[in-house]
Amino acid sequence: MSSGSRLLLDRAELRLQVYRAARLDLNYILMNSLATVVAAYGLLANSAIAVVGAMLMAMLLGPILGLALGLVDGDGRLLRRATVAEVAGACLVLFLGTILGFLHRDLPITTEILARTQPNLLDLMIALAGGAAGAYATCSPRVAAGMVGVAISTSLAPPLTACGICLSRGLLPEAGGALLLFVTNLVAIQFACSVTLAALGYHSFRLLASDRRYWRMLALDLGLLVALAAVLASRLADSVSDYRYRDAVQRTLASWVARFPGARLVETRYAPAGEGAWVVAVVRTPRPITSEQIAEIEPRLPQSEGGRTLLRVRSVLTQESTARGAYEPSPGDGGFPADWPESSQEP
Repeated sequence: MSSGSRLLLDRAELRLQVYRAARLDLNYILMNSLATVVAAYGLLANSAIAVVGAMLMAMLLGPILGLALGLVDGDGRLLRRATVAEVAGACLVLFLGTILGFLHRDLPITTEILARTQPNLLDLMIALAGGAAGAYATCSPRVAAGMVGVAISTSLAPPLTACGICLSRGLLPEAGGALLLFVTNLVAIQFACSVTLAALGYHSFRLLASDRRYWRMLALDLGLLVALAAVLASRLADSVSDYRYRDAVQRTLASWVARFPGARLVETRYAPAGEGAWVVAVVRTPRPITSEQIAEIEPRLPQSEGGRTLLRVRSVLTQESTARGAYEPSPGDGGFPADWPESSQEP
């Protein structure tokens, strides 16, 4: 039976394939180096397409498959081989990312970089599903083409590169977030691969029955995954809470500003303020917003997690004119002069 018509590879074929993928050689170093260069410039240029290209080029997924198979099959040699390759590859990507970030430290931090500094539980779930898909695609010749999608969904090189760029700027919290995303992806992919390989029959019954070291390693693996899940779940809860708070503040301010003729809320900024939070509302208005008006709305704003919400309004004065002279908005005119053509007014 041809390999293309079989559902799964036999154990010998899989071991050979994974051994090759987990090898630390010149090809591995070269491809990860080039992937880091593409990822770094893609992140600095804020180019999502370039970052996706770096995901496809990187070879960090192979050693993770080696870790997974070595664990479920009790192959200590493969475990050591894959560990050395993964650690070396990760250190290489982090080092090159830091160097490239230092060389271009005059460029701003982009949204593509920041997107990889705030991992949460959703990233863990993506990595688990991607890891399971990667293991199955490795075992099944029929779905090998799916490895392209796996490489994109299980991002490894871009988070490490983003970590290096942030380190080069002294942005330690952001660097820590990017490193946490990489560790999350690594642990989740490895765990999902191990479970999938064991479920497909690529495991050692002897180890399952007798070797306590095997169970200790599995317990450590599961414990690390649970710890990461707890941290990431907390971060997700914080993100959801912050989103709800900002959305409520935005809606409250927009409704309040709409009461002033000709005024429009154009931007809302947030900053910590001791045990509370500052909200800076930028308003385009023909007349300045007064302290008395601010004092009226401030107590009605939603409370931040730290306590009271303090409001600061930045009035950007505007002057509207018509062919007949200056125009002063008044309540009830909808922002248009009384003699403005009805067909020209926006709904």
